[in-house]
Amino acid sequence: MSGTRLPKTIYLLSLCNAFMYVCASLLITVSALIGFELAPNKNLATLPMALQFFAIMCSTIPASYIMSRIGRKKGFLLAGVIGMVGACLALWGIFDQSFVPFCIATLCFGTFTAFANYYRFTAAEVVDGSIKARAISMVMAGGVLAAFIGPNLANWSSHFFTERFAGPFAVLIIVYMLSMLTISFAKLPGPIIRNTSNDGRSLGAIVSQPIFIIAIICQMFGYGTMNLVMTSTPLAMAANDYGLGATAMVIQWHVVAMFLPSFFTGHLISRIGIVPVLTAGVLIGIVCILINLNGETQIHFVSSLFLLGVSWNFLYVGGTTLLTDTYRPEEKTRAQGINDFIVFTTVTITALSAGGLHYTFGWKVVNLSAIPLLGITALAVIWLVMYRRQTPISAPV
Repeated sequence: MSGTRLPKTIYLLSLCNAFMYVCASLLITVSALIGFELAPNKNLATLPMALQFFAIMCSTIPASYIMSRIGRKKGFLLAGVIGMVGACLALWGIFDQSFVPFCIATLCFGTFTAFANYYRFTAAEVVDGSIKARAISMVMAGGVLAAFIGPNLANWSSHFFTERFAGPFAVLIIVYMLSMLTISFAKLPGPIIRNTSNDGRSLGAIVSQPIFIIAIICQMFGYGTMNLVMTSTPLAMAANDYGLGATAMVIQWHVVAMFLPSFFTGHLISRIGIVPVLTAGVLIGIVCILINLNGETQIHFVSSLFLLGVSWNFLYVGGTTLLTDTYRPEEKTRAQGINDFIVFTTVTITALSAGGLHYTFGWKVVNLSAIPLLGITALAVIWLVMYRRQTPISAPV
């Protein structure tokens, strides 16, 4: 694919990314509340969300290898089927007031997401390297639609059934179907033809590169910070007597902030460089934490979660772009798989710990726990600056 114009496939991937985050933002809005209602132990309120990220962690490497064998399109279609199964299980758990089926459902949602997270890497594979950052950024920008659809869908559909949380999962079945229909029109890379004589470098050689390590740190702790605070926010708002409508509004603006910058993040990286973008991501994250530590009004929740979304975008898009410079085409299955495995291991830990931290120690401790994550990210950005002064960045050789 040549030229500077983005091909139609990028916009289809962007729309699919939107569907993925419609599901994600809907789950963010209701998952902890459902967990609190169904869990036999209230410390397990965020266990369903943690299981979702655990499934992402466990499925991300298999997903990469499956798509290398059957192609991107078939892999994404398979993911849609798994997501639909999850939505059916969630409905069963809610109607039956059973915690276990709902937890199993979130494992299915996580498996779907493990496949769908490769939309951003797929974007880099269908364009020239000169517009790679723009392509990744545009795919991530599709999440803006999710900001307006997901949380409001959760609130609107909660009146469909007597069980107020059943409606959102009935709607999810349709969302997964739309995702499968959209990806069927995209022109995506097929299976990787194996060449045993040239299979690239070993996994150890790939992950030991300083740039690879820095890219992973920016993604894992940027995502981990966001997930720790975001997962606990509905619980903090419920503790302050805010209803589902108010929570949905806060999550909506959070998701807007996650993806709206993607319309220009790629241009920023191309124009001013990746270091300023990553630095801004760290600083904005710190401001978010300071706001949360200074009040629990709706203005505090909205403004802090909005900044948290921007911070995530700069660190996640920036880290992903940085990572794509560290591997050759024949190495992408291993490199992308281990990257997402490490990132979502961190995300799983933060999701699981958020409920216990909040229930045991409170909202402020949740936010204080995010500060070391941002501190490590800041050190990684400093390392990037020092490394670049010594070694010019180029394609992996």
